[in-house]
Amino acid sequence: MMKITVNDKILEVSGELTLLEELRNAGYDVPSLCYANKARHQASCMVCMVRNVANDQMLPSCSTYPTEGMHIDTESDDVRNMRRMSLELLLSDHRADCEAPCVVVCPAKIDVARLILYYDRGQMDKAKSVLREAVASEQLPCQDCKASCEKACRRGTVDTRVSVREIIAEVAKHKDSTDNVAPVSTKSTHTFSSKLGRYSEAEKEWLKEVYNQPSRCLHCACEGKDKCKLREYASQTGIKSLRYGVSSRQVVKEQQHVCGRLYFEPAKCVRCGLCVYNSQDGFTFQHRGFDMQVIIPEESKSHASEHLAELCPTGALFLREE
Repeated sequence: MMKITVNDKILEVSGELTLLEELRNAGYDVPSLCYANKARHQASCMVCMVRNVANDQMLPSCSTYPTEGMHIDTESDDVRNMRRMSLELLLSDHRADCEAPCVVVCPAKIDVARLILYYDRGQMDKAKSVLREAVASEQLPCQDCKASCEKACRRGTVDTRVSVREIIAEVAKHKDSTDNVAPVSTKSTHTFSSKLGRYSEAEKEWLKEVYNQPSRCLHCACEGKDKCKLREYASQTGIKSLRYGVSSRQVVKEQQHVCGRLYFEPAKCVRCGLCVYNSQDGFTFQHRGFDMQVIIPEESKSHASEHLAELCPTGALFLREE
């Protein structure tokens, strides 16, 4: 055992665990995106930074081991500012909408995105359940609404907007096939919401071709948003908008089926490497430096498993709801 100082308090540690693990075990709330308990990782996100007061050095706590007499600062303004800057840089590489614009502007707080997702899948009972959760009475709020959802619809920047109110009216008329349809919980406590930016002309043509289901909805909302650590930490840090804009050149909303219910959306990937280090001959890095990307070759998809979705900190890897 050895002793280190953390925020002017003495902490006894084993020296066998990283600083991040020792600090978390002692009750200190240190964030990290590229670390997952009992998983292989390498320091990359720099969100777990702490400062060694002895030499004024910033350290990634997920890959640094404590040494006798170390004096660690986890909560000063310098440390918090470094973590915030790391988050802002990661967000510039993360091209996605957390929430669909139609949901954000809906005055009745209907999860329009989830409702239309079920509608397109022909799961009308579930769609009706989403509506029932938001609207207690039989009187639809859409009747007197000024169609803010349709005005905000991203599909309108591609060709024409989705007829959201018509879809909601159709769902409202649907008679449940069972009398006991459980409400679908869609509420989120997060406040930060990333935005993917404008579509290129090539992306618009691609979106027209791919998103041709009954509603024509682009399904903007992230299916992994409620387990997204990037969003959680951005909210905790008080980030409201992107300082550096979106610099990712990945094709927006390109979702690749990996295996089972597991899907991969490269535009949301921040290259933490957890899926690479924890899949044998599965996910891998391509290129180097700023051009580095995480990919999975077609012949390697059988080597991946659904548990990788639990490691992904951004929703780039997610399990599609059945």
